[in-house]
Amino acid sequence: MSSNGNNDNRGSTRRSVLRAGLGLLAAPAILHFTRAYARTPTIKVGHVSPVTGPLAGFAEANDYILNSIRKSLSSVENNGKAWTIEVISKDSQSNPNRAAEVAADLILKDQVDIIVAASTPDTVNPVSDQAEANGTPCITTDCPWQPYFFGRNGKPDQGFESTYHFFWGLEDVIGAFLSLWDNPNVAKKVGGLFPNDADGNAWGDAERGFPKPLKEAGYALTDPGRYQPMSDDFSSQISAFKAAGAEIVTGNMIPPDFGTFWSQAGQQGLKPRIVTIGKALLFPSVVASLGDRGIGLSSEIWWSPNHPFASSLTGESSQQLAEGYVKASNRPWTQPIGFKHALFEVVADVVRRAADLGEPASIIEAIRKTNMKTIVGPVDWSKGPVKNVTKTPLVAGQWQRVNGRAELVITTNKTAPEIPVGGELKLL
Repeated sequence: MSSNGNNDNRGSTRRSVLRAGLGLLAAPAILHFTRAYARTPTIKVGHVSPVTGPLAGFAEANDYILNSIRKSLSSVENNGKAWTIEVISKDSQSNPNRAAEVAADLILKDQVDIIVAASTPDTVNPVSDQAEANGTPCITTDCPWQPYFFGRNGKPDQGFESTYHFFWGLEDVIGAFLSLWDNPNVAKKVGGLFPNDADGNAWGDAERGFPKPLKEAGYALTDPGRYQPMSDDFSSQISAFKAAGAEIVTGNMIPPDFGTFWSQAGQQGLKPRIVTIGKALLFPSVVASLGDRGIGLSSEIWWSPNHPFASSLTGESSQQLAEGYVKASNRPWTQPIGFKHALFEVVADVVRRAADLGEPASIIEAIRKTNMKTIVGPVDWSKGPVKNVTKTPLVAGQWQRVNGRAELVITTNKTAPEIPVGGELKLL
């Protein structure tokens, strides 16, 4: 049951202990034996998410998701025996160092068998690094694959041993944004807002990020350089965009930074025709806080009630999952709902298929062989841009006023035509 130690020798140590039955390691042997033959054996799953801090919007639906799937996780069959999946959830506080600390606690103190994490590289990467160092099976999402993979010094020909990720990549969000911006009435002049963090450095990277494909598509990108997160002054960026005649503004920002930028842009007379920002504009609460200036802003769309996928755990459609959350919370649906649910779909599927739930290597092998349909689309690690990564579909859209309230409407689906469009982009 313990998840610390080296993955290569942990299973053999357990088997040796069971054979010996005596000595200093007798206690772990009894623990392993008890779980293996208990009436209701349990798999412990550690879950790390930014419940507080500037990334808290990503975790808004945590309680709802965990409560809604608890029944499905209470009895998962493996090799003819029912297992319970127990989830131990901890707050990263939107801080990479804290994410690493709580991940280490889950692995070493709580002795989780699997660890999962979501919500930007600030959470996903440190958790994955802790899992990789300890040989703990790990599944993550809600982070473009490049900052996950290359941000952890991943090598495409080698990959990682115990850490696996599903989400879209920068090539997908760039393709979705270019499709969104394809308008003859808008100049191909773009202002870029990229923070000095894992996401911003990936999005602004000269080779893997936005600059190269935008240039190839005929767009002139004005990139004033990396700004520090939680900045209180975007005057230099605004001046640069005005001087360049930028009619499109894009980037990847946390909500407080975008709020500051957009307020100052209005005060200083920057009037782009299209504003498409990753991360910050995912959340209804952020758009609502901007009032009328929130209407017309645009973003990538990872998941929505209109996505044509259903849960492998509950059978719910995307529409039903979103409506359930809205009814229970009295809040608008948010995109991370689907991916947080999908994390536990994958966990349940892995638990069902693992040949030996007492062996981390067996759980890792089951993760590697995953090929399933989830509420966010297919998850299949045999198909990926690099080892340990599989991609999910991505579209883009705009916040529009529908029946008196802000709704995120899909306005382009060229990158994933199976997901229906709900309207057309309206220029600011």
